[in-house]
Amino acid sequence: PVDMHPKEKKSALEVVMTVLHAGGKFNKDSYKVSGGLHGVGVSCVNALSTHMTTNVFRNGKVYQQEYSCGKPLYSVKEVGESDRTGTRQTFWPDGSIFTVTTYKYETLQNRLRELAYLNKGITITLTDLREKDEEGNPRTETFHSEEGVKEFVRFLNNQNNNTPLIDDVIYLNTEKQGVPIEIAIMYNTGYRENLYSYVNNINTIEGGTHVVGFRSALTRVLKKYAEENNAKAIEKAKIEIQGEDFREGLVTVISVKVAEPQFEGQTKTKLGNSEMRGIVAKALAEGLGTYLEENPVEAKALIIKTVTAQKARDAARAARESTRRKGVLERTTLPGKLADCTDKDACH
Repeated sequence: PVDMHPKEKKSALEVVMTVLHAGGKFNKDSYKVSGGLHGVGVSCVNALSTHMTTNVFRNGKVYQQEYSCGKPLYSVKEVGESDRTGTRQTFWPDGSIFTVTTYKYETLQNRLRELAYLNKGITITLTDLREKDEEGNPRTETFHSEEGVKEFVRFLNNQNNNTPLIDDVIYLNTEKQGVPIEIAIMYNTGYRENLYSYVNNINTIEGGTHVVGFRSALTRVLKKYAEENNAKAIEKAKIEIQGEDFREGLVTVISVKVAEPQFEGQTKTKLGNSEMRGIVAKALAEGLGTYLEENPVEAKALIIKTVTAQKARDAARAARESTRRKGVLERTTLPGKLADCTDKDACH
């Protein structure tokens, strides 16, 4: 917005760009969901830039304001006409504050690709004017996804050169208690678990309640299915399947949209909303349960891999215990009944 702010008595654009804790996210009617919680984003960027220019395209006109180290150089003014809508921000980071002011293409590339997958249908273009080809054209890359996280999980699986265990992507797109939930699951023949979780497009690298709900439901549903459909094989093998066995070779993306997210810490790397555990667990239990019933061949392949993972875990534990026992016997002091002789008389 560029109109006058009723309280600040200046353009709403200048308020957003220069005043902390100002933004539409404090009005619950403006955004259904948002990642910003404190209203310090763009105003901090502005304060840490030697120069920043904002252009707003709206109402058929172009409005502009420039700043230096966060201070406006002039009031918001009209500089032209346009049928476009949106905002363009141009800024130069302050070298006296940042030790490095060179942007890494790969960092921007990864984040913009991520956003394109998490918001299917949108198109994002990244252009690097620093690099040009033989014809003088700058390096340009466009990100667009029609299948969203379903396509994202395939990309992540291929990125690590993993061989899919089943060709299907187990995909869930639903809404529970007003919370949109999108989950994509893919299994490969590898042994690592790769889980990527997002809340309102924010990468929660430390997980949180939505991840806890996902893991608990995954274990519960797969274990129940295994016991009901592969009971003889499990009983014969005399194994006790655990949660980690179901996550071996798992690649998954979890994306939830929470109206009022509560993060643990300013870095927003871990979700704390307690209700999200039950919401995600219920959604996954319903979706995964239906998939397993409708795809018995793929379900059997998952259970076989799980049983194999459990056997390997048991074998590894047995090997560790054997090594430890051997190590104890090789020590100078023997255990139990094989204790060292303490008699000082060599004849004895």
